[in-house]
Amino acid sequence: MNTAPPSILPARQTAATHLEIEPSVLYFGTPVVLLSTENQDGSFNLAPISSAWALGRTVVIGLGREGQTAYNLGSRPDLVISLPAPAQWPAVERLAPLTGRHPVPASKPQGCRFEPDKFAAAGLTGEPSQVVRPPRVAGCPIQLEARAERVRPDASGDFVIVEAVVRKVHADSRIVVPGTDHIDPAAWSPLIYNFRHYFGLGPELGHSYRTRSPRTGEGSAAEAALAGPARWCIPGAAP
Repeated sequence: MNTAPPSILPARQTAATHLEIEPSVLYFGTPVVLLSTENQDGSFNLAPISSAWALGRTVVIGLGREGQTAYNLGSRPDLVISLPAPAQWPAVERLAPLTGRHPVPASKPQGCRFEPDKFAAAGLTGEPSQVVRPPRVAGCPIQLEARAERVRPDASGDFVIVEAVVRKVHADSRIVVPGTDHIDPAAWSPLIYNFRHYFGLGPELGHSYRTRSPRTGEGSAAEAALAGPARWCIPGAAP
């Protein structure tokens, strides 16, 4: 919270007025991930998720309670977390109205339909994983093979919270700092879901004092980012 006296705040900030609102969603800029899980018959489900964040080697994921992904992870804990690039947003949006559950749960949004082969429906291809059964999503710059160690209801009872421990990380060589295990933040842009619109990252504004990414000179990453991923804003249904 900014505790500076109003007299030293920027003019635009002092003039701002906050409104009390009731937005239908609170997706205030979160990365999109694609989750691959195993169905009961040995086939695989693919689902776009907009609620995921990492804590060390654990990725915490929020899922709809009645979706196929939550159903699968309850008894088959292996999964792959694939992070698409901004240009892959059309494939994500093709997945958005699909479900692997049949019949379609009543809780699903209107227009949602059953699709047994979501990879094909989205125009995506699976590729073999190394330590889990579900496939990685080919073309996604970052792919995390993981195991769901804890699956539990959230406080509302409408969702499921999954704590997945990452066992293996795959990264496109073009976004890795050569000779290191570091992702180059100037070369990598996640697909961001911002109040049901898709975005990529803009230019770098700065870096944390904790960064370990090698830097060739002050401002080099920012300069590279200026020539990097473009920004998209496309309205779409919630994954």
